[in-house]
Amino acid sequence: MTGPLGLRSGGWAPLVRDVVRVEGPEAFTYLQGQLSQDLTTLEVGDTSWSLLLQPQGKVDAWVRVTRVAEATFVLDVDAGFGEAVVARLTRFKLRTKATIALDPGWSFLAVRGPGDVHLAHPSEIEVLALPIWWPGIVGYDLLFPAGAPVTVDCVEHDHEALEVLRVECGVPAMGAELTEATIPAEAGQWLIDASVSFAKGCYTGQELVARIDSRGGNVPKPIRGLRFADATAVVAGDVVIVDGDEVGHVTSAVHSPSIGGATIALAALARKVAVGAVVAVGPVSADVVDLPFA
Repeated sequence: MTGPLGLRSGGWAPLVRDVVRVEGPEAFTYLQGQLSQDLTTLEVGDTSWSLLLQPQGKVDAWVRVTRVAEATFVLDVDAGFGEAVVARLTRFKLRTKATIALDPGWSFLAVRGPGDVHLAHPSEIEVLALPIWWPGIVGYDLLFPAGAPVTVDCVEHDHEALEVLRVECGVPAMGAELTEATIPAEAGQWLIDASVSFAKGCYTGQELVARIDSRGGNVPKPIRGLRFADATAVVAGDVVIVDGDEVGHVTSAVHSPSIGGATIALAALARKVAVGAVVAVGPVSADVVDLPFA
């Protein structure tokens, strides 16, 4: 991890994401009925974040959808979840003129933090700068053909630094904060604002999202931050206790250079556990804090 504040101070880090390609004359119509975001505003080259939901409204995937041609879309998702996205989209594709498949022909670089970044690549190579939505952080992800000689002239960091910054910003990850049991609003109102259109027509899973929004976003287990006094051994899955009762579990944990190297964590906690409470994780205590951390 380079620099006193890691990737927060600016630079790039390696990134691996899965890509799913959806194309065909009915690709737009089909995706418009499956994704929570309104795709009518997406011109070729435009990108937006969206949720792919179960019919009951819980999360199947949080994806970024990019329109690369009039009838072609690529959806990128956290590594290891591309096949699940293909399976979910295929499940409801009945007599629809569109193909859905993993597209392994892409690579990514994550660029984060302040400062100018100069990108170098052969003129014939198309590189897409895809916006992120990380609270308090500027940046983007570069998407380009696998194996292409693409370079950026800023400080290189490792993947660990990117993970630390993700947790500092309170950004959920598939398989950690986002699972098949997650209600979308549990990940934070900022994610709903980035990923959901309340003006579009019906889409799969819409009812639960709309109902939670109409009730002020109250959810059973919102994702909260846990701030420990120093570096301590905490891992995903550790149980969180208040007054002897189990109130949730840790979903991600890192040592944060911007908080003096102390351990911070994300945790799915019962709604009754308020910001400012003190909880126990094993033999150590932590303060429950709002997100992002810094």
